[in-house]
Amino acid sequence: MTRMVVRTDDVEGFFLRARAAARRADEGQRFEGRVTLSFEDPQRMFTVLSEERRRLMLEVLTEAKSLNELTQSLHRNRSSITKDVGLLEKWGLIVSRREVNPGHGIQKVVQCVAPKIDLVATLG
Repeated sequence: MTRMVVRTDDVEGFFLRARAAARRADEGQRFEGRVTLSFEDPQRMFTVLSEERRRLMLEVLTEAKSLNELTQSLHRNRSSITKDVGLLEKWGLIVSRREVNPGHGIQKVVQCVAPKIDLVATLG
């Protein structure tokens, strides 16, 4: 995927985008490589994407990092980072994998699902 959009939108907007995508598929057009995650409530969007979680996503936007690296670069404790990684993974914004850490066992490495994430909040 080349781009992810996280936005606020209502059910009508969701179905408008879905119908447009279905129309493109029916016409045999290629999809843009973009995924949209919608929240009906802007407050919910910013609760999920708190300042700390946005900073975490920025850290792994261009380069995958281990939990230890994130703990050091974000100056946060490991349990908070682990909790945020789990939540962001649940929402499909980041992915993680386990890797061998030579001489130190296994480590969890985290990266964003796309090199660009647009945050769009519309009030009113």
